[in-house]
Amino acid sequence: MNIIAWLILGVIAGAIAKAVYPGSQGGGFLATTLLGIIGAFIGGSLYIFLNTGALQLTAAGLSIGGIVVAVLGAMVAIFLWGLLNRSSAI
Repeated sequence: MNIIAWLILGVIAGAIAKAVYPGSQGGGFLATTLLGIIGAFIGGSLYIFLNTGALQLTAAGLSIGGIVVAVLGAMVAIFLWGLLNRSSAI
């Protein structure tokens, strides 16, 4: 998948994940897009790992299933980002 499709998927997945994820995450458009792109990689890699057993760094495709996997991955990325920010604020 090329970089433009990753950006589009990142915007879509990040926006949906921020809307669905409970609480206030902060961050603007750039943070949403970046977490969405990271989520697409996390979700795509976990999906491939669960299906094949092989660990590959891959992003989810630009389809309905790919968006669902990317949103779930973005929610994981938001959760991990919240843990990192909370621990650094203490």
